Amino acid sequence: MQSFEYYSPTEIVFGKGAESKTADKIMKHGGSRVFIVYGGGSVVRSGLLGRLQNQLEAAGMPYDSMGGVQPNPLMSKAREGIQQALDFKADFILGVGGGSVLDTAKAIAHGIATPDVDIWEYWSGRQPITKTTPVGAVLTISAAGSETSNSAVLTNDEIGKKCGTNTDLNRPKFAIMNPELTYTLPPYQIACGTADIIMHTLERYMTHTEGNNFTDRVAEELIKNVMKFGRKALANRKDYEAMSELMWCGSVSHTGFTGLGRTMDFAAHKLGHELSGKFNITHGASLTIMWPAWAKHVYMDRPERFAQYAEKVWGVNSGTVEERARAGIRMNEEFFKKELGLPTCFSESEIGVQDESVLEYLANMCTANGTKKVATFRPIDYENALAIYKLANR
Repeated sequence: MQSFEYYSPTEIVFGKGAESKTADKIMKHGGSRVFIVYGGGSVVRSGLLGRLQNQLEAAGMPYDSMGGVQPNPLMSKAREGIQQALDFKADFILGVGGGSVLDTAKAIAHGIATPDVDIWEYWSGRQPITKTTPVGAVLTISAAGSETSNSAVLTNDEIGKKCGTNTDLNRPKFAIMNPELTYTLPPYQIACGTADIIMHTLERYMTHTEGNNFTDRVAEELIKNVMKFGRKALANRKDYEAMSELMWCGSVSHTGFTGLGRTMDFAAHKLGHELSGKFNITHGASLTIMWPAWAKHVYMDRPERFAQYAEKVWGVNSGTVEERARAGIRMNEEFFKKELGLPTCFSESEIGVQDESVLEYLANMCTANGTKKVATFRPIDYENALAIYKLANR
C-alpha cells in the first residue's frame, strides 16, 4: 500500500427522520441566511422542502430558494444561482436532492465566495478554488456520493463540455441521510445510482499499485454489497434495509476510503462525461456503456488485477489468468445489462450507433484535441479514446 493522506470532515446524520435536524446543523456550522437549491420538484411534491422551510422559519433563519437543477447539471444554472444567492446575501448553501443538486450547490458556494471570478475558471482548471461558502446536503438520491466527496461535476452548456473539479473545499459541512427520502425514486434512477456507486469504487480498484490488502477487501465487499442491495431495491423501493445500504455505500464509495494507498483511474468517468456532454445521457448509463469497452481494451495491461476482481467479487476460480479476467468483465457487463437493465453499448441506449465523425469528436473532447492523456491504468490518449469509443459503438 502506498502512502496517503485522508481527510473526510463531513458530519453525517443518518437514519429515519434525520432531516428534522437540518436547521440545528446549519446553525452549528455558522449559517444564518440560507439559500436552498433543489431539482425538478419531487422535494416539493413530497413535502420535504416545506418541512425544511418550516424548520428554518422556526429557527428565525431567512431563506431563499432555487429549483430546476437538472441531471447533468448546467453551469448556466449554477451562474443563475450565484447571482440569486448574492442578491439574497446568503451565507449558507443547502442542497436538497442528489448529486446534480449538490454539485450545483457547491458551485454556487464557490461563486458567491469570490464573485469576481467566473466559475468556469475553476472547472476548466485555469484557476484554483481558494475560498468557498459552507454547504449542507439533504440527500434524496443514492448515487453520486457528492454529499461526502471532494468532487463536483458540471456541464458547460455553452460548449457542451462536462468536467469536474476536485478540492477539499467541495466537501459539505454535513450530510442529512434518511433512506426513506429515496422511496419514491423510479427504478431507472435506482439502477443508475447502483451503477454509479459501483463504479466509484471500481475506478479506484483497477490500478497498477502493487498489493492485495485491506483496501482491496473494503472495495470488493462494498461492490458486492451494492450489487446485492441494488437487486433488492429494484424489487422493492420501500425496503428500508436495501435503501439504507445503498445510501451509506454511496457515501463511503466516494469519500476516497475505498481507494486509499493506490493510484485511481476514472477512465470510464472521463469517457462517459463526453457522452453526457454531447447527448445528455444519464451519468450512470454512460458508465455502464463505457466501462466494458474500456476494460476489454486495457485488461491485458494487468490481467491479474482483473482476475483478482473476478475471483473476489464474482467467485471465478478456474481458468487461466486471462480467462478469469475476461470472465469478470463479462459478468460485470451482464450485471449492468440483465440485472440493472442499463445499456452496455451505444445501440442499447438512446444514443444509437454513431458515425465515425462523432466518435472522433468524442475522442477529441476527452483528450483536449489530442493534447492530453486522461486516467492512469492506461493513460488514454486520442488513439486509445477513439478505439474505446469504437468498441462501445455497437
